[in-house]
Amino acid sequence: MHLPKSSQPPSSWAKSAWVRGAIAFGFGLLLFVGISSQFRSEATLPTLDPLPQDPYIQAYFNQNQAATYTDPYRHITRHGDNLEQVVIDAIASAQTSIDVAVQEFSLPGIAHALSQQKAAGVEIRVVIENTYSTPMAKRGNPAAIAQLDEHYADKANDQFAFIDANNDGVLSGEELSDRDALTILAEANIPLIDDTADGSKGSGLMHHKFMVVDGRTVVTGSANWTLSCTHGDFTNPDSRGNANSILVIDSQPLAQRFGQEFALMWGDGPGGAPDSRFGLQKPHRTSALVSTPGSVLEVQFSPTSKTKPWAQSVNGLIAKSLGQATQSVHLALFVFSEQAISDQLRPMADRGIPIKTLIDPGFAYRSYSEGLDMLGLTLPDHNCKRDASVPWARPITTVGTPALPDGDKLHHKYAVLDGTIVLTGSQNWSDAANTTNDENLLVIRNATVAAHFEREFERLYDGASLGMTEQLQGAIARQKSKCGL
Repeated sequence: MHLPKSSQPPSSWAKSAWVRGAIAFGFGLLLFVGISSQFRSEATLPTLDPLPQDPYIQAYFNQNQAATYTDPYRHITRHGDNLEQVVIDAIASAQTSIDVAVQEFSLPGIAHALSQQKAAGVEIRVVIENTYSTPMAKRGNPAAIAQLDEHYADKANDQFAFIDANNDGVLSGEELSDRDALTILAEANIPLIDDTADGSKGSGLMHHKFMVVDGRTVVTGSANWTLSCTHGDFTNPDSRGNANSILVIDSQPLAQRFGQEFALMWGDGPGGAPDSRFGLQKPHRTSALVSTPGSVLEVQFSPTSKTKPWAQSVNGLIAKSLGQATQSVHLALFVFSEQAISDQLRPMADRGIPIKTLIDPGFAYRSYSEGLDMLGLTLPDHNCKRDASVPWARPITTVGTPALPDGDKLHHKYAVLDGTIVLTGSQNWSDAANTTNDENLLVIRNATVAAHFEREFERLYDGASLGMTEQLQGAIARQKSKCGL
């Protein structure tokens, strides 16, 4: 995961004044106070009947209330689809080739499955983000971890505890071979590169989360291949994993598009010339339509140079697709900071199209969040500066944050339109994702697939904190005090 916008002070003060925003919010929202709730115990949640799956596009969710499984590492029986097993099953189906491009990869079950297929003669190639490309054998000592910032230190400590099976504070060769995914891949001689293979230090993020099997099956979605994105943090028994989804799509034309994206990054592989292309080194890729029986899919990859019209970018495709909604718009987003997408939604709300939006609590009320715009508010940043966002003159109250298990995040990046269209992929709705990172987006027109994402949205929306939440009131009070407003 990453922060979507620069922390540099914004260049424009075009936002409305605090008083104007507060007045608009006061008249528009104070009569509609969201109800905050604690995350409900799984014991209180019924197991729902499963929804039918499309034969060509299957959707899986790690907190799916229509399924249960036992976490293979913490041995916790819980609601959800086992996303790691979904990936393993796809790997097991391979006959000739497997190409993987995933930002973070630390799940040993998947690594062992790849190792077995490599031994069986399947060609395997792996691309990951350079921040996460070093095996724990080289970075997994307490002194090195202590030098990391809090975010990365927490991740490293959780992974260390997971690998250290005998809890003696030392990672043995046997433990690394069993539970460190990158060690498992290396010992299987599976070729791997990161986004420094182009000769750079890495630009933006290699933020993809996809796999192509036999040039026909695409496994993609919002989930990194980590404990925190699937089962839950190893050292936190309350964690159920960041809310995520994975799709398994049987489509040779779609696999060809993802295969082309992979080939650009792979170049000639490890040890060759620095001919891999990441970020803006890639040519501009326009969106493409492909179909499966019963579905039409549109796919596009980021980044797009700012020298190109914004409408030709992935965020432009998001805005165009949102504009096609006539009945409802439901958004479940890790981060929402792209002003032009908010500008697309505002007149739709004014026309009476119901818009419901959930944003991760860590990003929902930051100064750059478009969730604030939708609520008719503006907040200065940590330097008491305001950016150029535009609070809605007619605020809506159906914006807020979901109740999540302790330690987990809303990591989705999806929209459901009119109950029939899904926008999903690795791309956060931010400028950095659009113009810097390696990302993907799918627009799927299929009511059967949309029903799965709609049910996930309903699960998250039930008990969400909406409107003028306690968290938002606290953010307002802190900034008013700090900035003398």
